[in-house]
Amino acid sequence: MRPQKGTTSSKVKSACALCAFLWLSSLVIFAQDARSLTPTQLEIQKQQQRLGSSDVEERRDAVMRLGTMRLAAASRAALPALQDVAAIVRVTAAKAILSLGSEDSVPYLLPLLNDKDEFVRREAAYALGLTRSRSATAALSERLLNDKEDGVRGAAAVALSQIGDEAAVIALVGTLAPELSVPEKKKRKREPNVFVLRAAAVALGQIKSRAGTAALVSALSNEKLPSDVRREAARSLGLIGDPSAAPALRTAATAADPFLAEIAHQALRKLSRS
Repeated sequence: MRPQKGTTSSKVKSACALCAFLWLSSLVIFAQDARSLTPTQLEIQKQQQRLGSSDVEERRDAVMRLGTMRLAAASRAALPALQDVAAIVRVTAAKAILSLGSEDSVPYLLPLLNDKDEFVRREAAYALGLTRSRSATAALSERLLNDKEDGVRGAAAVALSQIGDEAAVIALVGTLAPELSVPEKKKRKREPNVFVLRAAAVALGQIKSRAGTAALVSALSNEKLPSDVRREAARSLGLIGDPSAAPALRTAATAADPFLAEIAHQALRKLSRS
């Protein structure tokens, strides 16, 4: 039996009307959802969508914008960028997630210390220093002692200085004065990089542990070391305030380097007041 004339066309019209109704309804719902979001939430959502771009620069810019918002919600939106294929995006994300808070961001940053890219490892170390979390001390100490790149070791020393954890003293002493930290048969070669040595000396002063005094005295007394390293060793000895450093500081106060002599003199004054 054939359908009555006009039945098929009426069904098509009904179906089209239903589709149009559903489409319009979805637009209304979307508009309502958008209206329910604050401008900040909309901006986070916008940048989060940009993270899916095939363009590296657009992804990097999106992560940077999330980071500059300085909000935990924005930092959470940037977390996937820590796994980005582009090193520059991973580096940008390392700083962008810091608004999560120290203890929450550290677990996400620690894996980056083992990244294949030196740039990423270095910037991750700097980011961990900004957290000032002692939970990062062990991993940073390991990078300071064992990373193959000077830039990463230097960044690790700077980060340990910012954290100020006494547990880092062993690694810092091993870097600045390896002859004092390990048995003779396992003696490490002296660190040749000036930036790393200087950063290690500064870090020991910031931590202010007398356990670092011997290494700093050794560095101060070693005329083969660059002047910058010896100056920072003298400055750090003044910050620590250990009286046992006085003889070495008196000798340094008569050094031909006027800057070293002045720093040693100021350090001696600090010792006399402690």
